[in-house]
Amino acid sequence: MKSRVEEVVKTFESGYTCAQSVFATYADLFGLDRETALKLSSPMGGGIGRMREVCGAVSSMALLAGLKQGNIDPSNEEGKESIYLLTRQLAQRFKEKHGTIICRELLGIKDMEESARPSARTKEYYASRPCSRLVATAGEIIEEMLLEETE
Repeated sequence: MKSRVEEVVKTFESGYTCAQSVFATYADLFGLDRETALKLSSPMGGGIGRMREVCGAVSSMALLAGLKQGNIDPSNEEGKESIYLLTRQLAQRFKEKHGTIICRELLGIKDMEESARPSARTKEYYASRPCSRLVATAGEIIEEMLLEETE
């Protein structure tokens, strides 16, 4: 499979959230259409609803892990443990590269944003934030850890 990391970045830089960019770029590989993927991941942007908690790119890695090997049996403790372990491994790989998975820490912001209104997407916006690099990292991790057997 051809890498989609550049597509993730282009999607983000065209105005989609970090979460949407990551999730929608790969969701088709797990049987989900783009429109549904964009809707499903839209609240995860900005660290979940722009609260600056877990980075949307990391949240989308977890959602993709669920599509790949999510547990559907509430009595399957091994299945629960397996998806939790995979999610932790994805997050740890991201943390190793960027020091944290928390949006506000990645952006150098002290507290949760007061407003839910997203920032205007301008050249200055993209130049002042690490988000293009962060979604690229998420894409690289997905391709290394989730797609190795999907191809």
